[in-house]
Parts: sequence; structure tokens; C-alpha cells
Amino acid sequence: MAPARATSIQRYARIAGVLFGVSIVAGGFGEFWIPSRLIASDSVTATAHNIAASDWLFRAGFAGYLVEACCDIGLTMLLYVLLRPVSSSLALLAVFFRLVATATFFFSEFFYFSASPILGGGDYLTSFSPEQLNTLAFLSIKLYGYGSGITSLFYGVASVIIGYLIFESGYLPRVLGVLLALSGCGFVFRSFALVLAPAYASTAVLLLVGLAGLALTLWLLVRGVDLEKWQERGVAAAGP
Repeated sequence: MAPARATSIQRYARIAGVLFGVSIVAGGFGEFWIPSRLIASDSVTATAHNIAASDWLFRAGFAGYLVEACCDIGLTMLLYVLLRPVSSSLALLAVFFRLVATATFFFSEFFYFSASPILGGGDYLTSFSPEQLNTLAFLSIKLYGYGSGITSLFYGVASVIIGYLIFESGYLPRVLGVLLALSGCGFVFRSFALVLAPAYASTAVLLLVGLAGLALTLWLLVRGVDLEKWQERGVAAAGP
């Protein structure tokens, strides 16, 4: 492997680690921390009051998601570059699943953001009573919750594929592949549970997702990939 090429691959690994880290922080801020402060799952009125009183914070949460989405797109390309020596077709399949996941999740986030203009008191909303507006905003957030949970199916499948590729790579630790695949299976299970048996759609799986993402982030930032083994897989994949 040429020195410049080796440097590029290791740089890609480091950048992927940075994007993973930023995605975790931005996603945790926008999708979990802020909703936990503003959304009261059992009260329409309290939720509407919280959002109206802290609209800037609510919008900041959506901005955090936008940062996460941009990181996910860049990360998808870098993961393809890093993992294609194992199987270019499976790496490309993971790209498709991740991009579909990002696009469909954005559609769900649109329902989340819609609560802000609904409660904004525009002139075009005067035909609705305050109670109706509160209910409509709460319904919009509920639809976001269901939509994001269901569309995480695509992230789950992509994680299973990427986990398998990492496990088979030889230049990244197998335990990272196992963690990522297990978190992906958890996402898939939760998505189907939301459709078929909502009572079993536990959020506990998100802890495993966070653990897998954090472990992979730290490894890519600190160790990167084993360049010699990455080269061997690349030569083998290229053939004679």
C-alpha cells in the first residue's frame, strides 16, 4: 500500500470516529434530552405549555437532529470505504439502508417540528380553539414517535450488515461487530413491536445502541484500522 493511501484510510477512520461522536451528542441532545424536558407523555396541556414557553429550546432540538443527519450521511460514505474490502456488495447494501433510514427519519422529524408552528399562534390558525391546537401539536409529536420508531428498522438492518462486515474484516475488533449487530437486531425487534405489540416496544434497546456506537467511536478515534490487514483484504477483493 502506498504511504499516501495508507494515510488516507487511517484519516477516514478518524473522521468516521469524529462523525460518530458528533452524531451521538447531537442526536442525544435533540432526540432525547430536549424531549425529556419539554414533552409530558400523559398531558396535552403541559406539553403545549412547555413548547410554547421554550420554543427556542424546542427548535434547538430539531437543529441538533439536522446536525446528526448530516453526520450520518457523511458517515455512511466513510463506512462504505472502510468496509468494502470485505464485501463491496454488502457494504453498498448498508449504504442504501442507511440513506433510506436518514430520509424516512427526517420525514418523521417533520412531524416533531410541526408542533412549533402549530402552537405559534399564526393568523391562519384562528379557526382552531387553543385546546384543539394543543391536541393537534400533541398528536403531531405522537406521530413523530411512532414514525421514528418504525423507520429505525432501516437503521437496524444497516447495523446488522455493518456489524457482520466488521466481524469478518479482521482489521477491526470482532466484538465491535457483535455489539453493532446486536443493537441492529434490537432496533428491528422494536420497530416490529411498535406495529404488532406496542406494549413490548421497550426503549431499553437504545442503551445497547448507545454502547455499540460509543465503543466504535472510541476505537476509530484511538486505534483506527489495522492497515496491513485492510490492505490484505483489499488485494484479495481485487482478485488477480
